[in-house]
Formats: sequence, structure tokens, C-alpha cells
Amino acid sequence: MNSAATGKPPRVPYADDWKELGGELYRPSGAPRAAVAVFPTIMNPTKAVRDKAEALAEAGYLAMICDFYGATPGDFGEARVLAGELRADVSAYRRRLHAGLHALANLPEADGLPMAAIGFCMGGQAVLELARDGAPLSCVASFHGLLDTDRPAVNGAVRARVLVCHGDADPMVPRSAVTEFWDEMDRAGANWHFHSYSGVKHGFTNPYPVTGSDAVAYDKSADRQSWAAMLSLFDEIFALD
Repeated sequence: MNSAATGKPPRVPYADDWKELGGELYRPSGAPRAAVAVFPTIMNPTKAVRDKAEALAEAGYLAMICDFYGATPGDFGEARVLAGELRADVSAYRRRLHAGLHALANLPEADGLPMAAIGFCMGGQAVLELARDGAPLSCVASFHGLLDTDRPAVNGAVRARVLVCHGDADPMVPRSAVTEFWDEMDRAGANWHFHSYSGVKHGFTNPYPVTGSDAVAYDKSADRQSWAAMLSLFDEIFALD
């Protein structure tokens, strides 16, 4: 049984230079198929993200929710400030993301396992930044993540297979950003999949939104279909013998 089923998930302390951080670990009941770093929304870990990490463990994966800030924002306004500071320098931002990957990879139960990373909203952008940076991942999956970047991928840099699940009515990611992302991935020679859901807004996997913005709305069908797409790709990549 996953340890999170009986209470609070185990904390995995790690650091980015001087910044103390802490992951939340979700273990499968049997031997894990792969280790998956889960990058949360701008609010850091929330119930919706924890539910997804639990679902990964139930599907046979060792999952760890990574920590953006070393703190839990008190509200959306505070989260925007923290996120703005973190993302102001793309090199520092990527270093923070890699720190989470290293923390997961260094766990004894992750030894020898292939790795993937998934993320939601800001976390979706985060895993794409890791892919652009050539992180040693088998796959990344972005759910309603921002697609733009201050440092586009160069040819040959993207080692991971890329899955993007996107709401076509997301005002934070217009179609121009979508086509620019496609062009970027093509120029980089990436192996990418892009799923777009008509009429669906930002944050479509989160049934517990923390903001009243009209840009954000849960969509049960897009949530179900995007998760199934990820699991299907994982089945292909992390095939059982």
C-alpha cells in the first residue's frame, strides 16, 4: 500500500544551493515501473496535484512531487510573486527544477529506474524547460502548461519524448504560442505529441481551483482523456516484460 494512503506522504528533503526544499513521495504497492517527478501548479502542492501523484503510484510508478519555493503560498497573489522571482532567471529556474530530479533519482528505490517528469500549469511549463535543457528523462508530460520560453531548445537538445495536453480555449496560451511551440520542437528535432481539447480553458485537470479567474475551469472529459494519453504513452515507453 502506498504510504500516502494511511496519512501524510513521506517528505524528501533536498536543496537548491542555499534554498531548502522538500518533496512528497508516493510509492506503488509493488516494484515501480519508473520514477516520475511531479511538478505542481503555481500554488506548489495542492490536493489536485497530490491526487495525481497518488494515481501514479496506483498505476505502478514511484512519484515525487517537487517543491518550487520551499514554502506554501498563502494565496494566489503571493504565489505569483514567488513564481515571478523564480522564473526571472531561466538558468536559476532550470537549476531549481533539476534539483528536484536529482532528489528523486538519488532515492534508493529509484536506483536504476528510468525517469519521467509531468507537470500542471506552472509545472507543465517546468517539465518543458527540463526537456529543452536536455534533462535525462524518457518522457515529459505537460498539462495546461505555458509553452513559451526565454531559451528555446536547440537542435538535438531534447532527449525526452514530449507530450503536451492543452486546452484550446486557454487565454494564457493563444494559438500563436501553440504554433511557435510546434516550430520550436521541429527545429530541435524532438519527438513530440500535442493534444488539444476544443473549448477547454486553463487548469482543466484541477477540480479545486484556487482562483476565480474566468481563464481557469475544470473539464472532466479533458482531464480524463489527457491522463489516459499520458498513461498510454508511459505504457509504450515503460513496457513491462
